[in-house]
Amino acid sequence: MYKKIIVCLALDHGISETALAKAKLLLDDGGEIIALHVHELPSGTTNAYVTDDIVERERANAEKRLLERVQGIPNARAVLINGHTGRSIAQYAKEQNADCIILGSHKPGLSDFFLGSTAARIVQQAHCSVVVLR
Repeated sequence: MYKKIIVCLALDHGISETALAKAKLLLDDGGEIIALHVHELPSGTTNAYVTDDIVERERANAEKRLLERVQGIPNARAVLINGHTGRSIAQYAKEQNADCIILGSHKPGLSDFFLGSTAARIVQQAHCSVVVLR
C-alpha cells in the first residue's frame, strides 16, 4: 500500500511494537520504514536547570533505544530529530516525501476530545495519510 512510512515512536510509551507491526503490514515490497523520534529540547525555565551535558546524554540514550526498536526489521531505519513533536513530524514526513505516518494517541481528555493534541496536530498538518493507533 505505501512506499515510505514514518512510524512515530515516543520511547517512553508502549505502542512501538504495535506501530512497527502495522507499518510492516502496510508497506509495499521494496518500501521503507522510518522510525522517527522527536527529541524535544528543554525550553523556558526548565532550560535554566538543564546542562548541555544532560541534554546530550538524554539524546544519546534516546538514539540507542530507537536503534534497538528497529533492529532486525527489514527496510527500516531509525531517525532522531530535534524539535517540537507536532510540527516536526509533519514537516519531516513532507521533506521525506512519505506517503503514510503511523503514530499512537493517548485516550483524550476534555481539552483534546477526539485525539491527543499531538496526534490531532499531525493529522491537520500532514500532507499524506495518517494512521492513529490507540
